[in-house]
Amino acid sequence: MKGLKSRWPARLFALVFVAAVGVAAAFVGWALAPIRLSGSPLDFNVRLGSPARSAAEQIRAQGADLSPRLFYWLARLSGKGTQLKAGSYQIEQGVTPWDLLRKMARGDQSLLSLTVPEGWTFAQFLAAADQAPGLVHDAEGLSASQIMQRIGAPAGLDPEGEFFPDTYLYGQGTSELTLLRRAYHLMQRELAQAWAGREQGLPLRDPRQALTLASMVEKETGHPGDRARIASVFVNRLRAGMPLQSDPTVIYALGSAYRGHLTHKDMQLASPYNTYVHAGLPPGPIALPGAASLRAALHPADGRALYFVARGDGSSVFSDTLAQHDAAVTRYLLQAHRASGASATARAGATSATSATSGASGTPTAGRASASTAASASTDGDARRRPLSR
Repeated sequence: MKGLKSRWPARLFALVFVAAVGVAAAFVGWALAPIRLSGSPLDFNVRLGSPARSAAEQIRAQGADLSPRLFYWLARLSGKGTQLKAGSYQIEQGVTPWDLLRKMARGDQSLLSLTVPEGWTFAQFLAAADQAPGLVHDAEGLSASQIMQRIGAPAGLDPEGEFFPDTYLYGQGTSELTLLRRAYHLMQRELAQAWAGREQGLPLRDPRQALTLASMVEKETGHPGDRARIASVFVNRLRAGMPLQSDPTVIYALGSAYRGHLTHKDMQLASPYNTYVHAGLPPGPIALPGAASLRAALHPADGRALYFVARGDGSSVFSDTLAQHDAAVTRYLLQAHRASGASATARAGATSATSATSGASGTPTAGRASASTAASASTDGDARRRPLSR
């Protein structure tokens, strides 16, 4: 009897040890066993500030058979409980609780994206953000000035041109204003860097004017290699005191009234953005310029060109004199019309185009030839309306 009593603590310890080993084995087996999912792949969101147990409850509610109690202990024992990142995730059949824990500790989220092409307007950016899946549309119903105030922009700053065109990645549940704020601050950094490294002696007072010129270059450019030369034409005209006479500024001023081609009446539109009737740069940007157009505006090509006309393949021919420009207008406008099978119309259009290059005030116009050929030649109208030839 006495020997049995002396062996009892050892047996009890052995039973506890075996039980502990069994529990540990079962726990490890659970941690390494695939989670049953309601569908594969399974997307789920975890709210900001959620501890491990709460995160597991949210994941379970969204279709994963995950024990919140066991997941809490797995996170705690592994030391990863304080490392879990909120956000949007995607898991597939075969993922284990241990895989999931490591994924969330790394913040390996499934991200959505919104692409903002160079040359879009702020209105186009806002419309795309309003339709983007996964965003919390907290900018809906706000005016442009209210949006600018909410993202921390200076009071009274017009939003046009102030957002950098790029592809933005975001998680499910991201605020639309957060995305806009990122694009705004990125443009401010890009513009500040470009302005700091600008060529000296440019006829530009401040970064805002540089942004305005860059937006015009963006809208006028059909071929990337022409950006610096187009910028040079506008800089040469600013230095000479000549009107810039850029079609995209008139198109911007027309807004929804633009019908795909510009008329003589459109060129007389009473708007400060109309560079046919107002000298100098327009009062602000007309689009969201990319980094290449910012560089071109602040480092224009060398040369004395005052005119350019579209070849019809996206590139342009640049001319120093009005006579050279008139010859280029006639040549490429005729070619464009012949290619479309309308040679008779081309002959009439070329005549009017050549006479129109002097403009209503008798000042030669910059930019492309005339008529409607460039509009039909544009192949990227969803992201960039190529200006009409003139």
